[in-house]
Amino acid sequence: MRMVSLLAGAGVASLVATPALAERGTDGVVNILSWQAPSIMNPYLSGGEKDTDAASLVLEPLASYDENGELFPRLAAEIPTVENGGVAKDLKSITWKLKPGLKWSDGTTVTAKDVVFTANYCMDPKGGCAALARFQGVDKVEALDDLTVKVTFKELTVVPYTLFVAMWSPIIQAKQFADCLGTKAPTCTEANFYPVGTGPFVVANFKPNDAVQLKANPNYRDPNKPAFAGVNFKGGGDALGAARAVLQTSEYDYAGMLQVAPDVLSKMEKGGKGKLLSVFGTNVETLFMNLTDPSASLPPEERSTDKHPHPILSDVRVRQALSMALDRARLSEIGYGSMGKPTCDFVPAPPIFAAGNTECLKQDIPGAVKLLDEAGWKPGPDGIREKDSKKLKLTFVTTTNATRNQFQAIIKQWWHEIGVDVELRSLDASVFFSSDPSSPDTYQKFYADVQMWTNYSDAPDPGEYVATYTCNKAPLPDKQWQGSNVPRYCDTNYDALVKELGKTAAIEKRAEIVKKLNTILSDSYAIMPLVWRSSVSATSKTLGGYVGSGDSRFWNAQDWYRRK
Repeated sequence: MRMVSLLAGAGVASLVATPALAERGTDGVVNILSWQAPSIMNPYLSGGEKDTDAASLVLEPLASYDENGELFPRLAAEIPTVENGGVAKDLKSITWKLKPGLKWSDGTTVTAKDVVFTANYCMDPKGGCAALARFQGVDKVEALDDLTVKVTFKELTVVPYTLFVAMWSPIIQAKQFADCLGTKAPTCTEANFYPVGTGPFVVANFKPNDAVQLKANPNYRDPNKPAFAGVNFKGGGDALGAARAVLQTSEYDYAGMLQVAPDVLSKMEKGGKGKLLSVFGTNVETLFMNLTDPSASLPPEERSTDKHPHPILSDVRVRQALSMALDRARLSEIGYGSMGKPTCDFVPAPPIFAAGNTECLKQDIPGAVKLLDEAGWKPGPDGIREKDSKKLKLTFVTTTNATRNQFQAIIKQWWHEIGVDVELRSLDASVFFSSDPSSPDTYQKFYADVQMWTNYSDAPDPGEYVATYTCNKAPLPDKQWQGSNVPRYCDTNYDALVKELGKTAAIEKRAEIVKKLNTILSDSYAIMPLVWRSSVSATSKTLGGYVGSGDSRFWNAQDWYRRK
């Protein structure tokens, strides 16, 4: 059962890894700068990749994706397939075997019971597990012996590599998290900040939304790795400052998520102190429309399109008009240059799955005006449209970032041209993507009208990704506000197609269904893809072994070393 490469036809730029010659801990400290600071080290309660990336230095899944988008075993002894008997011929179960002799960082033995516990932890309906979509369709997870775990699905499952695969779904220690099930999950501060792991590093000190210090795991399975004795993981600041810290001042060895004007990055790289890495994976900068009433005065448990639809954006004509007013090509050129491409697709790659829609690429201000007229929104004395004594005013939120904030200003101008009043807000990424269920400013709670960030599929097959917009994935308080369907989009036809996809094995047929799902969601204007952007990071000239991947940015941190 061979997986499609995530980066097929997209192109990869990376530093070629060479074997680390140093013994464990002899290369000093590697310095990482992330302008989106991690707020938790438990990816199951994470608001985004700023946390899951940091956590991947400590916690590991059974399998990961390499730089070519190919699945490889990490804690597993091998990748289960139909051919080797690991995947049942009826495609209703998958059996994983652990590598023998695995140790947790505290020296205790890793067993199949830890894997089963991880499943129970995430599948608890009151736990607010951010990775719950990966466990969809699972009937039971059981330990057949100390090293063997069997996952049984309720129905035929053609892509069983979801739970326990990639950085979003690592194995956690049953002993440490035993008292953290269900509603207790977010209260386990010690476990969530200092998880016992199997990865190359261990958390030594954690300051939420600020910094993480890590040290080499003394019980890591390869006695000669990692070469670095520790990691200084600093968060905060902005993307421009992060780029400077690697490419100009060499204070740091790595910085990622560099949403900085391409010409600025190019000038920095010419200084010769670092190198840029750009990968066109599946990252799409996207606008998300709130389909429910965002008023914080409403009972949180009633946040749904049925009980309290959005007073303005529930009308698809309004959403379509907002999309028609956008010039995606202009945004792409301004924000990303050659590192971005305007798109109408939320699944832009791999090529076989890309719908190739182009209808949204032409800006049509007159058409947008006509749609708003038809929807009953008429221009008021100040030019802002009104309907039933209500102003057409929207609150537009994103993270504090030069490129995104520039996008906000440009989009506000276009929307003002069609009679929409827009209030702009920007939040620190550590707040916006926080997993704190008590914060009113997280992107999952969506107490605004429009939000913008980058979404992407983290697996070669986008089946799980398209399933994130089914009706049952909406974030709600009884899920600790975790959930991937942030707009609260709900369409039974969409859900039915997702279910059909789950029963379809042929790659060509799967591609057809994904394209249909892409078009349905795009035509709903609940989400509005803007720019298919490359993932840009920077490394110092002295950091050896770094290789980019469609999984965690730090998927091969155990192989990093200091160039002499």
